[in-house]
Amino acid sequence: MLSRKASDHDQQATRRMESPYASHASAVARILKTFIPQDYGLHPLFLLQNFTQMKGCGCKVPRPILLNLLKAFGNIPTMSHDEVGIGLDSCVVPTRHPGLKLVQTTDFFYPLVDDPYIMGRITAANVLSDLYAMGVSECDNMLMLLGVCNDFNDVERDVIVKEFIKGFKDAAAQAGTEVRGGQTVKCPWLLLGGVATSVCTDREILKVDRAKPGDVLILTKPLGGQVSVNSYEWLQTNNGRVKELHLDPKKILRAAQQAMEQMCRLNRNAAILARKYRAHACTDVTGFGILGHADNLARVQRNNVQFVIDSLPVIEYTEEIARAMNGNGFNLFGGTSAETSGGLLLALPEERAEDFRAELESVDGFPTFLIGRVVEAEPGKPNNAEINHRYTVVPVPSQIHSSAIVINQ
Repeated sequence: MLSRKASDHDQQATRRMESPYASHASAVARILKTFIPQDYGLHPLFLLQNFTQMKGCGCKVPRPILLNLLKAFGNIPTMSHDEVGIGLDSCVVPTRHPGLKLVQTTDFFYPLVDDPYIMGRITAANVLSDLYAMGVSECDNMLMLLGVCNDFNDVERDVIVKEFIKGFKDAAAQAGTEVRGGQTVKCPWLLLGGVATSVCTDREILKVDRAKPGDVLILTKPLGGQVSVNSYEWLQTNNGRVKELHLDPKKILRAAQQAMEQMCRLNRNAAILARKYRAHACTDVTGFGILGHADNLARVQRNNVQFVIDSLPVIEYTEEIARAMNGNGFNLFGGTSAETSGGLLLALPEERAEDFRAELESVDGFPTFLIGRVVEAEPGKPNNAEINHRYTVVPVPSQIHSSAIVINQ
């Protein structure tokens, strides 16, 4: 139990967290129905992913290359006493107004699912997640970034853009914010993204560099997004891969729908509870995979620590797909398989971890996972993260295919 009473702000945030929203449930219903292009006047074989050669956060520049490129900014610390700069999920910048900080992030990528409305929701959720990774649960404004593919005909353009905007707008509304601008351009590929901004006091922002030996690592969504959406595209395009790998089409569809649900699901409640239970460190898991983001987070910690990942919770059936590919498809078991709008990865004191998990599971209606621990780094070695060579893979059954599910978002 917490030894210190939560602040008035955190108590107010918790009350908002507990308010039920129909928005996410309606998104789940749409996911389970599946997207039928003809219902929108599109060709039966229309597939959104055909308008790009890359998908979701899998389009990110590989982490080692990016770290080298960022050296062009000079020796700018990722974290200092009063701000967060390049290298973490959002920048945190003191404003000229005493006591107020600007927290801001941007993200954009390419489509990875076939339904433009769901893609809009995923895009907004992914952008907002960078605020939530800093413990910031309130977003003051969003901008939308949209590159309209040159290859769209007029009907495709009008349907896709309008449905995407609806999905983006609905996710923003669920987060308690609005879209008040952005930029729209023509583009060789379909490009989707946004900006999220919040003006905060210090008590609304989580200090994410305080992990210490003895903490445990919690993940709020399972892994396997890249595996599930790619295998679903094989199924949709009938390219022979499903048959070649002896995969089950029904299980592929189920895994893809599970992935779409969790990509739409906001990490807002987790952010509120991260502050309430005083998490020592936090990030969200996206394009660099669980290991890449854990390593990024470990490197900025004040203490000499190593993050050790002992288990990999994965979307049901993605383990079988990955093993059928080459024993480790998309490097799912190596920890670098890309996620889009993935869960939060938190370092929490062990005595507070189970209360955090129980409360988040009760309000979100989905499981969380204790995946590892924080240990002391070896003398003379930099902070880092690693996957235990004796790791376990934990398949996570779908919650949305049960009629008993109750979604409180």
